[in-house]
Amino acid sequence: MTSRQMFKFCVVAAMMTAGANFYANRGVAAPPDQADAVEGIQVLTRGPVHEAFAATVTFDPQPGIIAPKEPPEAIEELPPSQKPEGTNVSWIPGYWAWDEEREDFLWVSGTWRALPPGRQWVPGYWAKSSGGAQWTSGYWADASLGEVQYLPEPPATVETGPTAAAPAENQIWVPGNWVWNQNRYAWQPGYWAAAQQNWMWIPSHYQYSPRGYVFVNGYYDYSLARRGVLFAPVHFNSGVYGQQGFTYSPAMAISMAVFSNQLFLRPNYGHYYFGDYYGSNYSTAGYYPWFSYNSGGYGYDPFYAQQAWQNRQDPAWAKSVQTDFQNRVANESARPPRTFADQQTLLKSGNASGNKQVAVAMPLDQLARARDNPLKFQAVTREEQQALVKHGQALNEFRSERQKLEAKGADTSAEKPSRQAAPATAKFGKSPIQATPTDKLARDHTPPKTHDTPASDPKVEPKPRQAAGKQEPPVTVKTAKPELPKVESKPAPTKPVPKAESKPDAPKVAPKPAPKVETNPVPKTETKPLAPKVDPKPNPKPEPGPVTPKVDPRPEAPKAGPKPEPKIEPKPERPRGVPKESPKQ
Repeated sequence: MTSRQMFKFCVVAAMMTAGANFYANRGVAAPPDQADAVEGIQVLTRGPVHEAFAATVTFDPQPGIIAPKEPPEAIEELPPSQKPEGTNVSWIPGYWAWDEEREDFLWVSGTWRALPPGRQWVPGYWAKSSGGAQWTSGYWADASLGEVQYLPEPPATVETGPTAAAPAENQIWVPGNWVWNQNRYAWQPGYWAAAQQNWMWIPSHYQYSPRGYVFVNGYYDYSLARRGVLFAPVHFNSGVYGQQGFTYSPAMAISMAVFSNQLFLRPNYGHYYFGDYYGSNYSTAGYYPWFSYNSGGYGYDPFYAQQAWQNRQDPAWAKSVQTDFQNRVANESARPPRTFADQQTLLKSGNASGNKQVAVAMPLDQLARARDNPLKFQAVTREEQQALVKHGQALNEFRSERQKLEAKGADTSAEKPSRQAAPATAKFGKSPIQATPTDKLARDHTPPKTHDTPASDPKVEPKPRQAAGKQEPPVTVKTAKPELPKVESKPAPTKPVPKAESKPDAPKVAPKPAPKVETNPVPKTETKPLAPKVDPKPNPKPEPGPVTPKVDPRPEAPKAGPKPEPKIEPKPERPRGVPKESPKQ
């Protein structure tokens, strides 16, 4: 650590006990429990989950979302002063994520992570594209591999789930997958496998890259309780992080309860999201509630599969999960707060009784003292701090190497997946974030034996995807802006931000009204549009799908309604002109 970095670290450590004004005057981020008092810094209790903590498994992966502008330089992020105990725990730095509602980037805070045994972290990155910058997701690669193979686009999935009940009570269904075999794809059927109480099976899947698709073989990851610490995302005003000498150290931890009652998946971004994403416009934009993801045939959610297995003795569990979701769709008062400041205000007001989703975030030191927390914490020494700073720098270099490697021979627009006829193989360096060798792990950290997979089925003919490489344009999501004033009302933004934060939704909705979004939301009737969200496919074939049951009457009305067309047409026109979800004032 250089003398300058050491000075910054000491300053931040000293400032952890100081007031919010002290931070604001010196360009150093305040602890999140005080940050909302600092102009231009807002700690969020909703947003994307760090990909290294949890990443989506999509059957038909597609290119990532496109932001209309490139992200800023990564901020200098210092690890928190406490960490979970264990030799296999590492700090994985944060990164920028695009937020359509603000039309700005959020900072996804770094995470303390118990590294999946036998894996190494390959970070995601933003790359230039014809539309701005496109995201390519990170993934946990096999640490024993010294090279990476970029494959042609896999065929459309034929996974439909189990056709019969589990042969034993302790088993879960593992979805099927296409595998590359002798220069062609062959279908490997799904199968039943024994579930593990302290482990979560991540099935084999593919990750998109501009150069081709990367096959990630199945592996065991830690259960949620043993996985590590997830920190709150933060929205910074550019005038804050742009100050010379600015550093940030996350200190606000997210409750693991969000993974069982506030969880969404956004496959075209490769991210989980937590918090308030209950409006029908979010479902239109590709946010799917966790309980509908597995059953919809679009992908696999290990968290839902694990909790369904743990609650297998409760026949009403799945129904109660959906009922809670629908209640929050119908009642805004039942939804979790969107910022830490909102959470504190709600708790102090006494209006949080009966709402179990209020306490989304808490200071790290409070989490470390909690008696019911299975993780044990220890102080981060100065030597560890130095090593972690070097790891962060090395990870940035590794990310750049990946980006350069995957740009070779790829479509520079990065908007279409590779159509190469044969796979390309390239040497892959070792990530600075890789798990401790399995033979050196403690017994309770040694994963179970991997599954014996069934043989490929030659009778299943591969078919190309109908919507291969298709993604919704940024404006589709950009127009979905419910309750934005609520998100941005607390902080007093500096000059660069008013355009994105101080104005209500109307200015942002008006510029680019994407027809795709406008057809779905129906004001005041959003209590049930998401109810049948059991099939989250964005482009379902047979029927309108789970997102827009209330929109169906428009195409069906001509059949059941009176013959005169003019009488039927005006009805759908009125709701279209009304904003999708009235913002909170």
